[in-house]
Amino acid sequence: MSAQLAPEDVLTDEGYAVVATAEDLHVTFRRNGKAIHALRGISLEIRRGEILGLVGESGSGKSVLGLTLLGLHGAGATISGRATVRGRDMVSATDAERREVRIAHLGAVFQDPMTSLNPTMRVGRQVAEAAGSDEEALRLLRLVGVPEAESRMSAFPHELSGGLRQRVMIAMAVAGNPDLVIADEPTTALDVTVQAQVLRLLRTLRDELGCSVLMITHDLGVAAQIADRVAVMYAGRLAELGESDAVLRNSAHPYTLGLMRSRLTLGVDRSRALPALAGEVPSPAAPQPGCAFSPRCSVAGPDCVETSPEPVEVEPGHHSACLRPLAVVRRTDTMGPAVLTARAEPARIDQDTAALSLRSVVKTFGVGKGFGRKRTLHALRGVSLQIAQGESVALVGESGSGKSTLLRVAAGLEAADSGEVELSGGSRPQMVFQDSGASLTPWMTVEQILGERVRDLGRAARAAKVREALSLVGLPAEVGAARATQLSGGQRQRVCLARATIVPPPVLLCDEPTSALDVSLAASVINLIARLRRELGMSVLFVTHDLSVARVVADRIAVMYLGQIVEIGASDRVTSAPLHPYTRSLVSAVPDVGLTPVILPGEPASPLNPPSGCAFHPRCADATESCRDTELGLRLQRVANDDVDRVACINIDLSHVPTPVYITPKGA
Repeated sequence: MSAQLAPEDVLTDEGYAVVATAEDLHVTFRRNGKAIHALRGISLEIRRGEILGLVGESGSGKSVLGLTLLGLHGAGATISGRATVRGRDMVSATDAERREVRIAHLGAVFQDPMTSLNPTMRVGRQVAEAAGSDEEALRLLRLVGVPEAESRMSAFPHELSGGLRQRVMIAMAVAGNPDLVIADEPTTALDVTVQAQVLRLLRTLRDELGCSVLMITHDLGVAAQIADRVAVMYAGRLAELGESDAVLRNSAHPYTLGLMRSRLTLGVDRSRALPALAGEVPSPAAPQPGCAFSPRCSVAGPDCVETSPEPVEVEPGHHSACLRPLAVVRRTDTMGPAVLTARAEPARIDQDTAALSLRSVVKTFGVGKGFGRKRTLHALRGVSLQIAQGESVALVGESGSGKSTLLRVAAGLEAADSGEVELSGGSRPQMVFQDSGASLTPWMTVEQILGERVRDLGRAARAAKVREALSLVGLPAEVGAARATQLSGGQRQRVCLARATIVPPPVLLCDEPTSALDVSLAASVINLIARLRRELGMSVLFVTHDLSVARVVADRIAVMYLGQIVEIGASDRVTSAPLHPYTRSLVSAVPDVGLTPVILPGEPASPLNPPSGCAFHPRCADATESCRDTELGLRLQRVANDDVDRVACINIDLSHVPTPVYITPKGA
């Protein structure tokens, strides 16, 4: 797949061409007595100074490849093949030799910095341990763009925002000028604005330090923004590899084409159900002899079931592991028979009946500061929102804007300090959370979990109700006998939806239910929520940091910043013709193929001490002295006397509502 390099090309300090390689790499684990084939003969190279994007659904083996290159595959793994870093094989090396390679040549950034940083140590000390001195730690924090780096040295991890914690992790990763930084989903849990900042930081560090980066992600938009080349993995094997533009704009493998067609963009057709790949990644405990993607591929033939294809060059520098000719792959709908593209029936909305009303809701929290002293965190600052019967509203904004707090107040899990919360008929809403695994009791079967909500029914009626709820979310009755740990991520999220809707609630509250899911799986869950909403007549309040998801799932979008709604309006208008400067920044930062995101500088002010006047003015390019006025009393105002569109900005022309203009990425 690539020219073989002489050992001196790999090992010399000045002239090496390749930083790391995987050569026919197989990695197998044993769990519960079963062999888990995580990697099944993958071969690729990471070139000096390049950013290689590694994409694919969960279960494809991306993280296992990264951990094997780090020499952190664990003692229980059975490995064959080679995984070299600067010529040293991390498979056959001793623990001491692997440690030497990690110190001299490797850095790592993981998805959740809170699980990687020591919560009991100050940030400066942790960076200094990697850097060698406080002076070098301070230099690195400044290098990665940590504001007020000197004062942040004495902070604990929990005192930093998610974006700043990730910057600290990157500072530790680049200490010692590594040849390769392995970044495993470093932006998955971040807001779109912080994500854009972290991606730009990684590219800048690559340019300044000359290091290579292995960027592991399930977000094709992220890969498009940062990667020089993209490798697509499926079921432990390499499906496609090539230059970023070639792979993402002129895909050569049916799986890559399916991922690209499943991805959400700001221009996707909202009137149709989202396209989604049929099926799921096969279990690594039972690998198939032929092409692992063949059960989901509409161009598969009998030979695909029998022969496992190796990557071959289909265009200069562009490799694909598919038995079908390139022309056949590109002109055929590879989404398979289960793709959902039928025109969706619109939900029935009763604008005269409010399912949920929040009026001037205020919520604060006392934050400890030693010796019993408390500071006040202003989570919600006079929020008013009304959701009609059958309507879907999305809440978007950066972390700390108050989205999840507003959801918890609506659910009755938090009591508002002041203001009113009114639910139609007095019935309680139901919630669906981001982490489906954590919200399902692990020792209970699915039937027991769902049955808890219909305990008043007899045994036979309860079992029938559980089967009906599972069928409604597209799961077979057999799932009822399984426990959460035996289900895939998509199945667990469907079980959560079944639990929430087995007794149809007036309002379904969704807190980032798709943010951790693969692109195709997220599309399936969004389609399911839309169908449940139509069939059960529910209203939906949907929290997300992804504007592409918000546009598809909601009739209206409410944009929150530092505990207040700063703009609300029809989904199409908010995402294509935003009014508030903050909303415009969010839209501009959305990553996609062919688009360059615009970086919003700075971070939100602390809710412990909100700025006077408009809270966004310290970051706003349009801010005037009037925006800082402590007597401003900013509130949402109608745009052109419209009942749908409202904005809280004194610099906006309120005489007309702008016409939506859809953004089409170059090359789409």
